[in-house]
Amino acid sequence: MIEIATDAFGEDVWAEPVATALLVLADGTIVEGRGIGATGTAVGEVCFNTAMTGYQEILTDPSYAGQIITFTFPHIGNVGANDEDIETVNMASSSGVRGVVLRVDPTDPSNWRSLKHLDAWLKARGIIGIAGIDTRALTARIREQGMPNAVIAHDGAGRFDRAALAAEAKAWPGLEGMDLAKDVTSGQSFTWDETSWTLGSGYGRQEAPVFNVVALDYGIKRNILRLLADAGCRVTVLPATATGEDILAHAPDGVFLSNGPGDPAATGAYAVPAIRDVIAADLPVFGICLGHQMLAIALGGETKKMHQGHHGANHPVKDFTTGKVEITSMNHGFAVDTATLPDSVEETHVSLFDGSNCGIRVKDRPIFSVQYHPEASPGPRDSHYLFTRFVNAMRARRGEPPLPERG
Repeated sequence: MIEIATDAFGEDVWAEPVATALLVLADGTIVEGRGIGATGTAVGEVCFNTAMTGYQEILTDPSYAGQIITFTFPHIGNVGANDEDIETVNMASSSGVRGVVLRVDPTDPSNWRSLKHLDAWLKARGIIGIAGIDTRALTARIREQGMPNAVIAHDGAGRFDRAALAAEAKAWPGLEGMDLAKDVTSGQSFTWDETSWTLGSGYGRQEAPVFNVVALDYGIKRNILRLLADAGCRVTVLPATATGEDILAHAPDGVFLSNGPGDPAATGAYAVPAIRDVIAADLPVFGICLGHQMLAIALGGETKKMHQGHHGANHPVKDFTTGKVEITSMNHGFAVDTATLPDSVEETHVSLFDGSNCGIRVKDRPIFSVQYHPEASPGPRDSHYLFTRFVNAMRARRGEPPLPERG
């Protein structure tokens, strides 16, 4: 935007505004914009998210650790921010997201639940932002060339060492081979009993749990834990580094493998042996996102880096077990390579966008997982049946009849 200033003689002069934020790609491309949120610099992988709602949940999803999120929807911040829509388990901790890229500056919020302007909320959480960007052009570039590494920088005076920022972006090794679960996992075990939010009451508390579930925290989201509690589970959350012995010491009825960031093969170096111990114990297992990928590795499969990844709340997925199509929320840059799965494992879900794997199950055991986030509810409840499916696996182990699978 051109600014009009007045010179010493009282005449209007045209002046280009100073860029207060930069997005510097690893190939040396520099995109100028207006800084929002925290000041400073951060390096990460640039992805795009196509969701039209849920920006606060996205920005606090630990699965985005190491990434700079470009929102394709231009109006981000309209409903402000609050204390109820945060997905990190520790409200005070960072989700690990490195930055945010917006088309337009956030407007003043207009929503009865809003407690804070998005710009102030970003500052409080230490998230660097840049606005005034042609996000369509950046998204098209990612689709054509893949997700680039980049540095996002914000300085109110517009003072940047551009050469140093470009060198930093170029030197960053990228997410492949990077274990980020250790940066976002809980430092100690804890129990969870909070249930889903309802209008007029807020979040509830579970008082009569039926099943004892251990959840492995690779970057777990609060709403996953709430839906497990809704399903009658008393949840004990263990850190990502928990061993098989640690897990089995709780005598669980079932084990949940959570979402999380980074390369599943890197995190799997210490997580997969524990998962294999759980499989050997013949317990019901349910995995999501990173947990899905590492379960596949534990079963003998492999994962691979995706060209542009899947990030959004409008991804159609077909469930081969029912023939139904779900509208799902996704956030992943790695995928299970179905060609590497053993004969004992079958593909249960597939993306209708690109045919990539979105779910597996073991043919003769109560073990299954999905790539997407069923708790995020873009459908809105298309995928909630998966929590019932997990409960039914635990009921079957007790000799109890199954519950109907409902969304």
